[in-house]
Amino acid sequence: MNDLSLIRNFSIIAHIDHGKSTLADRMLELTATVEQRKMKEQLLDSMDLERERGITIKAHPVTMKYKAKDGETYTFNLIDTPGHVDFSYEVSRSLQACEGAILVVDASQGVEAQTVSNTYLANDNGLAIIPVLNKIEMPNANVDEVCQQIEDILAIEATDALQISAKKGIGIEAVLEAVVERFPPPTPAKDQFTRALVFDSKYDAFRGVVVYMRLFSGALKAGDKVRVMSSCQDYEIKEVGIFTPEMQKCKVLKEGSVGYVIANIKDASEIQIGDTLTLAKSPAPDALPGFKEIHPMVFSGIYPVETSDYEKLGASMDKLRLNDASFSYQAESSIALGFGFRCGFLGLLHMEIIMERLRREFNLDIISSYPNVEYRVVLKNGDVLEVDNPMYLPDPTTIEHIEEPMINATIICPTDYLGDMMALIMDRRGQIVKTDSIDGHRVMLTCHMPLNEVLIDFYDRLKTISRGYASMDYEYANYQPSELVRMDVMIHGEVVDAFSSIVHRTKAEYRGRQMCKSLLDVIPRQAFAVALQAAVNGKIIARETIRAYRKDVTAKCYGGDISRKRKLLERQKEGKKKLKAIGKVNIPQEAFIAVLKTNNQ
Repeated sequence: MNDLSLIRNFSIIAHIDHGKSTLADRMLELTATVEQRKMKEQLLDSMDLERERGITIKAHPVTMKYKAKDGETYTFNLIDTPGHVDFSYEVSRSLQACEGAILVVDASQGVEAQTVSNTYLANDNGLAIIPVLNKIEMPNANVDEVCQQIEDILAIEATDALQISAKKGIGIEAVLEAVVERFPPPTPAKDQFTRALVFDSKYDAFRGVVVYMRLFSGALKAGDKVRVMSSCQDYEIKEVGIFTPEMQKCKVLKEGSVGYVIANIKDASEIQIGDTLTLAKSPAPDALPGFKEIHPMVFSGIYPVETSDYEKLGASMDKLRLNDASFSYQAESSIALGFGFRCGFLGLLHMEIIMERLRREFNLDIISSYPNVEYRVVLKNGDVLEVDNPMYLPDPTTIEHIEEPMINATIICPTDYLGDMMALIMDRRGQIVKTDSIDGHRVMLTCHMPLNEVLIDFYDRLKTISRGYASMDYEYANYQPSELVRMDVMIHGEVVDAFSSIVHRTKAEYRGRQMCKSLLDVIPRQAFAVALQAAVNGKIIARETIRAYRKDVTAKCYGGDISRKRKLLERQKEGKKKLKAIGKVNIPQEAFIAVLKTNNQ
């Protein structure tokens, strides 16, 4: 076990739906790691959501034994990584636990945006990369062109790229042989200290936190006391083991191994991805590189539709937080939506998955407020505030300037839709940094744009414009000063906090008109006229009026003097005037959903 030359630690990276999980399935079958009767598609994607959407959300390690053609039996530690940008920190930690990466590219679709970003991550970590062309059995597979793309865009030698069909099981053995030949074994440690890199963790209701880690030096066994280097907390190990892919207990984990540690850690927030574990009795002087705390980038309020579900929602979020330390929340209340929670997410997909899990796993009916990013507000007295909720924005007279988070986006789209794509980027206040031609049919745009503009429907618009052929990937960049203002929506003179948002000054009027129009269709008519107004710094920039119901008070008058009718109409007018002064407008839940859906169309 401890012969490092017989260990290979590697990962599979690919764009969504290029066959990464299917290739992992075939490897498990060929190495007989999983019995045939227990085998199912996307075995490592254990969550229902992962299987339905065809995406990997959590990293899944597995240890396989492979008897190579040279007669030796090798230990393969595969760490299956998520493919989406929201989980890129998780991907980078998983890659840091490896020496090599298999780069899977769909032979019918070619290099996509996430292929590019994941390859850059692998290069940054100094990994050996094996290019693999999947789906060669497809009638529209174009092997030569895709090899050329890999060489031109990713600067990886693709003349010896392996050609496989993960679905049909063609060429899988060649991949396993390439892992033995082309990936280096783990490097022996320079000193005797124990260091293990934490690349994931999950919460088990009976055993506490299960820590997934790669051991770079030393050894760990049950009974050892370990120290978490970021917090300097000590814990006693109860059990160590490997994944096959179920958890399998073993006596000791040695240098170069990938496995799990169960210690007396009660809360997932006590240990973070990228942390280093070391022995408490002889701690390592320095941690493994690359640890950074993950900060949420997108914020939204989540409220129960039924107010009686508030306690249940809080308890459900507690449970979710145990399995996902990057999700954060705190209690807040809204005048319109009642009691709820202000939640922080890594990105939009992360937010969507958390909300879907709350609905499914905990049977909750929930509604979310408009997603926001975290702005930096620089005040005239020099103080800097971080604001993730428009209601907390200070008085405009005290603000020097507001900075918003930016992203660097890579968009790959067919050449035919280049003009429309550029128009979309410009409309969202983006700057196109450079344009590269991939082949005769596709171009790669690199652009710098505000995260706020990508939040709601940018991805949907991107897919609509390109008839579904474009792909996008982004990474967080810096903060940049911008002309931002808080826009309030008033219904019958009262500000509705759930509809407030921070927008760019040039877009405030358009956004305000849009919101007033969408509310006009969903708020029921009252016995008095209701004004829907959008305002910036107290100045009204858009208005719509919901017309009043009018009861025919003269219906009972048959003939007679006109003054009698006039008297009845005057009395109705007085009543409406009084009602307008004291009347309240109840906003139905549908109004919130409608506005959130149409607000950025």
